[in-house]
Amino acid sequence: MEVPTIAWISLVVVLVVVLAFDLLVFGRKPHEVSFKEALTWSAIYISMGVAYSIAIERWLGSQASGEYLAGFVIEKSLSIDNIFVFAVIFTAFGVPTIYRQRALLWGVIGALVLRFIFILLGSTLLDSFAWMIYVFGAILLITAWRLIRSGDEHVDPAANPVLRLLKRIWPMTEEWTGQKLTVKQSGKRLLTPMAGVLVVIIATDIVFAVDSIPAIFAITSEPFIVMAANVFALLGLRALYFLLDGLLERFIYIKPALALVLAFVGVKMLLLDVVKIPISVSLPVVIILIGGGIVLSLLKTRNNTAATEESDAQG
Repeated sequence: MEVPTIAWISLVVVLVVVLAFDLLVFGRKPHEVSFKEALTWSAIYISMGVAYSIAIERWLGSQASGEYLAGFVIEKSLSIDNIFVFAVIFTAFGVPTIYRQRALLWGVIGALVLRFIFILLGSTLLDSFAWMIYVFGAILLITAWRLIRSGDEHVDPAANPVLRLLKRIWPMTEEWTGQKLTVKQSGKRLLTPMAGVLVVIIATDIVFAVDSIPAIFAITSEPFIVMAANVFALLGLRALYFLLDGLLERFIYIKPALALVLAFVGVKMLLLDVVKIPISVSLPVVIILIGGGIVLSLLKTRNNTAATEESDAQG
């Protein structure tokens, strides 16, 4: 599949324009992101992601467009797991609400850089060693099993080995000083908690990249489609966090749903030489699994929410 230059140019332009807007306009002044604002931006980012499939169909055909949509849905779904971890990190570090959008923005930029590196590496490995497809499939099955086993286990960001190593090299203050990454105290330049948050987020981004990149390579081996799906899925991650922040505790079945998705694409990779599952099957399966996990979670926890609201009203 030969990707026209205009396709790569369009992807870079979208990425640069959106990140510039976030840095220079939207995220310039710290503020608490309201539900309405998060909903509006989530709708815009998702619409952009879906609309880009039309451009891909024009450049590369309907098969490529379908692969992109399946990859976009998978990456968007896996980003929900990112959000769970980000919520834990913000709580553990006591990140003020008004500073979370900046931390998320830099986290997204770091994730994009890491995904680009992993995509190039993954594409090179698959081109050079055909048997790597089975390694990727095995990684996805292991990841799916790990998600099932993890349940609600507690994650302690402060125990992150990268953060602990950084603190030994460069001391960190405990006080928040806005969005600054360093601060000067008693003549010494110290890191701030914001720097610690970013280090932990980027460290977890590496883990998420190891999980998500093999998943989308099960759908397509074209680097452009893989990168485009990741770009549009990650650009909306910040808005999605603020949209789902208050609902995370209700998504009790989302991890099992994600595990089933990863298991499905892992098996698809392992059986590639036996049976090829078309994109017309893969895309509906992924949507049904993720959509089913979300719907079942909300239905299961609706009584808990109603009871909580009633208790608050009585109190």
